[in-house]
Amino acid sequence: MSNQKFATNALHAGHDTTQTAGTRAVPIYQSTSYVFNNTDHAANLFSLAELGFIYTRLNNPTNQILQDRLAAVEGGVGAVVFASGTSAISTGLLTLLKAGDHIVASSSLYGGTYNLLNVTLPRLGITTTFVDASDPSNFAAAVQDNTRAFFVESLGNPKLDVLDLKGISKEAKAAQVPFIVDNTVATPGLLNPIEHGANLVIHSLTKYIGGQGNSLGGAIIDAGTFDWANGKFPEFTEPSAGYHGLVYHEALGAAAFTFKLILEGLRDFGGALSPFNAFQILQGLETLPVRIKQHSENALALAEWLESRDEVAWVNYPGLKSSQYNDLAKEYLPKGQSGIVTFGVKGGFEAAKQLTDATQIFSLLANIGDTKSLIIHPASTTHQQLNEEQQESAGVTQDLIRLSVGLEDIEDLKADLEQAFASIG
Repeated sequence: MSNQKFATNALHAGHDTTQTAGTRAVPIYQSTSYVFNNTDHAANLFSLAELGFIYTRLNNPTNQILQDRLAAVEGGVGAVVFASGTSAISTGLLTLLKAGDHIVASSSLYGGTYNLLNVTLPRLGITTTFVDASDPSNFAAAVQDNTRAFFVESLGNPKLDVLDLKGISKEAKAAQVPFIVDNTVATPGLLNPIEHGANLVIHSLTKYIGGQGNSLGGAIIDAGTFDWANGKFPEFTEPSAGYHGLVYHEALGAAAFTFKLILEGLRDFGGALSPFNAFQILQGLETLPVRIKQHSENALALAEWLESRDEVAWVNYPGLKSSQYNDLAKEYLPKGQSGIVTFGVKGGFEAAKQLTDATQIFSLLANIGDTKSLIIHPASTTHQQLNEEQQESAGVTQDLIRLSVGLEDIEDLKADLEQAFASIG
């Protein structure tokens, strides 16, 4: 399917109907384990002499179709799915890094990711320097002898900063470390980070790819482009004590990290995706090309309308001509800028909370990427655990409201916000 376009791959990649009894829909293989033909067959599977299914914590036929499809739409050599986006990030980093290693990361990250890097990983001896990602040279300036990864979001949540991925990729190559890009908000429907130098791409499948707000999931897509034999990652070039002395780079080449994620990451940390959730997410992925286009159109229309409102202090959306990220959006997101809009309400913290409470179509909850429109006040919820300086670097101000603009009629969304504005005077 490598020559097929995005919309075709989103519908077909990874599913060989001759291997699933001719089913046009992807089947749900709701099984924990799989019968081996004989002991030699089992031994071959465990030694990687042949590929197949062993135990659903490691692999599953439904999950494999989702993995192959995600690799196809992002342009990678392989993908691994997890129980949530956070599980994908934590398992990916813990598979890659060890105590004493260091990360350089954008400061404008989702609050949960920021806490993982800033609070939890340091307890395990893995530290992070957060930088202003608007200038790629800031990454180079933060590199230490023990730096082993760069980590960013292609479209920051909720800062909505569009990054110069090619510029940051250049600095990652100079530092000889993998460039990891969380592409959750942009989705492969609008942006393929691998085309701009990313080595690993992460998704919370819970968001736009699943799209219905009904199933948790996460994924890592491996571009297969990083040189794990550059001397900084001996775990890939020396025999693995955790897997029969396997030398990942020697045995698996470009797919070394993909297999390490499965054979060590999923095996040891156990963040496996449910096959039922994989099925639900596959249904969402099939319609992503259509949905993300409409999300983007609705978000731009709503952002332009908000700019005209007297109650609004400022509006942030990369598709707006007034946005400081508009030029980068034209370069990296020419097909649309996704469905997240943030704005500030005159009256500050309390007015923002009151407006958030007053909407009727927009649902107040902690998620994005649903077909239905969502709203939240990050300073009092998703980013409340950060101090004021950290909130500011993440793009969170006291008056900020984040909208995840859904697929409703745009006039109804405007009317809902208008009555909410009226309710706070």
